Amino acid sequence: MKKILIIQNKRIGDVLISSVIANNYKMKYPDSEIHLMAYDFTHGVIKNNPNIDKLISINEKELKKFKNLLRTIAAVRKEHYDIIFDPYSKLQSRLICKFGGAKQTVGHKSRKKIGNLGYYTHPVAILENKTKPCGKAIEDRIHLLQQVDTFETITFEPKIFLTPEEEQFRVPEKYQDKKIIVLGILGSTPQKSMPYEYVAQIVDAIAEQFNCYLLFNYAPNQRTEADKIYTLCQNKANIILDVYAPTIRDFAVLMNQCAVLVSNEGGTVHIAKALNKPTFTIFSPYINKDDWSSFEDGIIHKSVHLLDFLPHAIDELSYEQNKSIEKNPRELYLKLTPEMILPELTVFLKRHLD
Repeated sequence: MKKILIIQNKRIGDVLISSVIANNYKMKYPDSEIHLMAYDFTHGVIKNNPNIDKLISINEKELKKFKNLLRTIAAVRKEHYDIIFDPYSKLQSRLICKFGGAKQTVGHKSRKKIGNLGYYTHPVAILENKTKPCGKAIEDRIHLLQQVDTFETITFEPKIFLTPEEEQFRVPEKYQDKKIIVLGILGSTPQKSMPYEYVAQIVDAIAEQFNCYLLFNYAPNQRTEADKIYTLCQNKANIILDVYAPTIRDFAVLMNQCAVLVSNEGGTVHIAKALNKPTFTIFSPYINKDDWSSFEDGIIHKSVHLLDFLPHAIDELSYEQNKSIEKNPRELYLKLTPEMILPELTVFLKRHLD
């Protein structure tokens, strides 16, 4: 029996897709013991996963404090792990790998010239391009897994494991007469969020064309911004305001009862896909679509990006301009207009709502 640690000190979508390492390792070695270390607010997407024996909670701000990092490294050493996987490869997780005492450590090489610096026994280059429908982010994680063993059968799809009680959840009876579209009206960060005026136009267009309920989804700290979008909407009659998922686990339970997700790119998209729900994703201009557009066939899962419509929109930008776009992509985001998005969104929704 081997003891495995997966460190994923990043956000919700990253944690969910990193669970494919646990799923595939446990499938081959059911007697292995697998721990996953992740930020506390992300645990809802991996809770109840039978392939993860222990969840280790870390706090993003606290882990950056040197004393807490040393305590974490000491705790890892006491566990005597055989293998540590480090999919995101941040400084803190690299130091845990270097000094955590595991026999094998697997993580991505630094893109900077400083190189590996002995963080990993198995440093792995990030793939240049995706080669599989699962998207490059998942493919990179499977590539890490394959450094330590041969896996003849690979399951690329992350999965949310709901309890029987969670599967029995139902929305209030007054909303059971129509299908519900979940609208991810805000991204996980302002940079991932579509301009509010465009979101309102898309909401109004959906409300005009489809006899369904529209459920706004947003993080608890985004309520004020969500209210701004609601104010901009003209067709408010079928917007649900009294059903809300306060935690990421609550969102998974709620999404399981809804028909489809239309959203800014982010963790909720990966959750919907892991629940086998159709998704339509709108990407921020600075995001590499190939990294995160997993399992897209244009039918069940569809996405749009500025470069789909204007392929040369960023060809002539300098390195400095590209970095500034990442901090404030609004100027480019404004070029991805509702008039571009709505024809494809309409076809998608007709397929899944009619």
